[in-house]
Amino acid sequence: MDIWQAIVLGIIEGFTEFLPVSSTGHLTIAEKLMGMDVANEAVTGFTAVIQIGAIIAAILYFRKDIARIVVGLFKGIVDKEQRGFDYRFGWYVIVGSLPIAVVGLLGKPLIKGPLRSLWFVAGALIVWSAVMWFAERVGPQQRGEHEVTLKDVLVIGFMQCLALVPGVSRSGATISAGLLRDLDRVTATRLSFFLGIPALTAAGVYELKDALHGSIGVLPLVVGTVVSFVVGYASIAWLLKFVAKHSITTFVGYRVLLGLGIIGLLVAGKISAT
Repeated sequence: MDIWQAIVLGIIEGFTEFLPVSSTGHLTIAEKLMGMDVANEAVTGFTAVIQIGAIIAAILYFRKDIARIVVGLFKGIVDKEQRGFDYRFGWYVIVGSLPIAVVGLLGKPLIKGPLRSLWFVAGALIVWSAVMWFAERVGPQQRGEHEVTLKDVLVIGFMQCLALVPGVSRSGATISAGLLRDLDRVTATRLSFFLGIPALTAAGVYELKDALHGSIGVLPLVVGTVVSFVVGYASIAWLLKFVAKHSITTFVGYRVLLGLGIIGLLVAGKISAT
């Protein structure tokens, strides 16, 4: 992999990781257009590892919240009298992250194989757009962060597993689930960030060996991760301001057009599915 390719992929990862447009789907498309073998373990490993850059950006952006939650969690473990909202929320994030860890490990052969097909990417982009539209239209959005329950987090955590299909979008899946659970849009988005930190960090660390032992090289991996961190930080700040005033259905039109564009290229034989 050339450095310019690592930079392009880092920009795409950082910009799309937290937007409901599917970062993995965009990376798969970009890698394919660059002539890469998207089924190659080194390429899929690179895709997972550079996500760590965006996750570090999320950790830094939410560092005060995370520090407060971690302190509250440990205080609650030591002293039952200290078990307030932060203690509960800490456990919510842990429990909500378990489903994708289990499904990700069990479904690894499928995720790194057939689901990397551009047919699946295009289909998921279009189909999940309908779910996002439905969630935004139906969800009452009446509950805030302090009203989040364990059931909410479990539902969102299981929905996060669908993001293992490139094109669905992890944030699109989790935010939609939050809206359907009656959480307001900002709360659903923040919860999506918190659940994404352990899930994507674990995926990146797990895939690191494939990325390093493959044909990618250490320098492109470092460059891609650093670029995704810089772009990801700016993306987080923008998205939180955006969802405070705008519906996530804003992204639906783009997703559908991109999915149809991919299908058109596949049918015309301009690109191959795998």
